[in-house]
Amino acid sequence: MPVRHLLAAVAAALLGGLGFATPAAAHVMVPAADVGAYTLTAGRLWSVVAALLGLAGVVIGGLALARSTGRIGTGNGRRGAIVALVAGLAGAVIGGLVVAAADGGPGTGYGIVGGFVALVVGLIAMVLGGLALARSRRGPGPRSAGVRASSSARR
Repeated sequence: MPVRHLLAAVAAALLGGLGFATPAAAHVMVPAADVGAYTLTAGRLWSVVAALLGLAGVVIGGLALARSTGRIGTGNGRRGAIVALVAGLAGAVIGGLVVAAADGGPGTGYGIVGGFVALVVGLIAMVLGGLALARSRRGPGPRSAGVRASSSARR
C-alpha cells in the first residue's frame, strides 16, 4: 500500500471518527456551574491539545518549507509538508469542534479561546504545508541553481 493511500485512509478515519463523536463530545464538554480560572476542564484540555497539534504542524511546515528552498538539509521537504498538512487539519478540526460545542464565552470553561487559537494555528500550519508541498513538486528552485552557477563562473 503506497504511503499516500495510507495517509489518506488515516486522515479519513480520524475525520470520520471525530464527526461521529461530536454529539458525545458536546455532552462531555459541559463544565460545572462555577469553574475557576485555572481549572482544567474537558473543553480546555481539547483546545490545548488542538493548539499544540497545530503548533507542531507550524514548526514542521516551517522546516519543510526551509528544506524545500534548499536552505537546510538535503531532501525536498515533501514528507514534512504532508505531516504539516495533516497536523494542521487535525488541529483546526478539533479547534472547530471545541468552538462549535461551546455554550459560553471566554472564562466559562468551555475552551472557546483555545479553540479559536487552534483554528488559526491549524490554518497557518496548512498554509505552510501547502507552500512546502508546492515547492517540493517544482524541484530545486532558481535560487539554489543560480548560486551554484554564479559561484562556479567566478572561479
